[in-house]
Amino acid sequence: MSGHTLLILYGSQTGTAQDTAERIGRQAQRRRISVRVQALDSYNVANLISESLVVFVCSTTGQGDPPDNMKNFWKFLFRKSLPAGSLCRLDYAVLGLGDSSYPKFNFVAKKLHKRLLQLGANALLPVGLADDQHDLGPDGVVDPWLISFWQKALSLYPPPADLSPLRDEDSLPPRYVFHFLDKVTDQLTEKSREAPDNQASPSSAHPFPARVVFNHRVTDPGHFQDVRHIEFDITGSNIQFSAGDVVMMRPCNTTEDVELFCQLLRLDPDRYFTLKPTDVNTAPVPARLPQPCTVLFLVQEFLDIAAVPRRSFFEMLATFASNELELEKLMEFSSAKGQDELHSYCSRPRRTALEVLTDFPHTTAELNVNYLLDLFPEIQPRSFSIASSLLAHPNRIQILVAVVKYKTKLHKPRKGLCSSWLASLDPSHGDVSVPLWVKKGGLKFPQDPHTPVIMVGPGTGVAPFRAAIQERITQGKTGNVLFFGCRSETQDFYFHSEWEQKVQEGHMNLFTAFSRDQEHKIYVQHRVKDKTKLLWDLIANKNAAFYIAGNAKQMPSAVCDAVKEIFQQEGGVTESQAQEMLDIMERTNRFQSETWA
Repeated sequence: MSGHTLLILYGSQTGTAQDTAERIGRQAQRRRISVRVQALDSYNVANLISESLVVFVCSTTGQGDPPDNMKNFWKFLFRKSLPAGSLCRLDYAVLGLGDSSYPKFNFVAKKLHKRLLQLGANALLPVGLADDQHDLGPDGVVDPWLISFWQKALSLYPPPADLSPLRDEDSLPPRYVFHFLDKVTDQLTEKSREAPDNQASPSSAHPFPARVVFNHRVTDPGHFQDVRHIEFDITGSNIQFSAGDVVMMRPCNTTEDVELFCQLLRLDPDRYFTLKPTDVNTAPVPARLPQPCTVLFLVQEFLDIAAVPRRSFFEMLATFASNELELEKLMEFSSAKGQDELHSYCSRPRRTALEVLTDFPHTTAELNVNYLLDLFPEIQPRSFSIASSLLAHPNRIQILVAVVKYKTKLHKPRKGLCSSWLASLDPSHGDVSVPLWVKKGGLKFPQDPHTPVIMVGPGTGVAPFRAAIQERITQGKTGNVLFFGCRSETQDFYFHSEWEQKVQEGHMNLFTAFSRDQEHKIYVQHRVKDKTKLLWDLIANKNAAFYIAGNAKQMPSAVCDAVKEIFQQEGGVTESQAQEMLDIMERTNRFQSETWA
């Protein structure tokens, strides 16, 4: 492949596509191929016409949307003005990562593949559609796809004949090298802490440190689930948002985990270091890391040591192992055949990367600090639906957070990194702040004051609807109908008194489903079916918009079925006509859903 560089571009929301792209990059290095790996939006898309070989790895978010770090690329690529043959010199391959339980399965990868063909590019092989639901997980598709990709790519672009490929157990150079400093002047450390420019809107690179104003548990103390209503003060931040938008934040690792990690790797948390890229093709040092940086900052705020590690983690760990037993186990976990074993060791019990290090003490002792950023991904931002309106609560953002905690076969209970961190923040112990920023959400509410809204939000799915109802009431909009469901009226009925007051004032209609308060279970879809005449009148005669938010298990499809039954019963249409009516509502944004796994 002399003279040619393989370019791997990824669009990643939660880090999986980035991890896969980096894994392909390492396979290229082992095959002695010159390679660059970049996020799509950090690549100058105008250069695409002069590339010869590109692999695109992308996931799909929301309702078939591209991930945040490929949105600009997406806009550019779909410009009508791009000439039909403009990419005729490009050989490419597209690998999509998705989950077939969602209706828009791998939508972005399919659409990208089609668009590249329209622009004259040459596909080396069919688009790869990896599926979380596959028996072997996404690798069930990724592994065979990569085998055929390398066959095609190497026949077209053979590497230099005088270099033999590296074996899987040979270690590759790290992306960055650590330079530890003996002393750091105060002036340097101050520079890294400068407050961000107040004129710009806060962003991922420059979040706003919002003070935690209150943090209340809103479930009964005896209830199994701890759900928090948390409020942040955003005075002076320039943050604007409307109902349906989301707030983003990055959690920190626990003090206990940070101490154990530093102990295992014999790192001094107070030491300062700078990072240097090892290769001209390496991405620059991550902007979130101050230069110079402390080990404490790196481990506490940047490295995702509490996540369940991916297969690539074991592939890399294996290159450090000299202990026979540990090496054998790590090689098994890295192989295509060993994925069942890896699943039962790691994914099923939700074992963290830090716990894996303690299970492989000899290998951990041999770990080279320069590989930390190759081994551990960056902590990804978490998003929460905003549960309040700026019109009703100026300078405030409120969220509703279910604290994740559950048992597996491991002795220690598993905890959600972000929800546990948020729950631990206690504003009564002095100033506590969380760096955050806001982005547009998937739900858009109608501008027309006469359009009624029907909202189905069980559990914490009610959060965006609380924001919408507050906003709409302040704007004088009527026709607010909410279906709320939870287990019990006395245990987890969020914002109970607030809803009652709004109902009494005539601002909204509320229909509740308490699934465990009687012999047979009652869910929101049953309540939707109970209100056939009202809902048909709102949708058919008053042009109402319909919204669903909440857990993506069975609820969304059960609610859709209930709506289609209403169409059949009241509108006298067939099953397929009812489906068509729902499809039209979705296409015209009158039916929207925001669900999460």
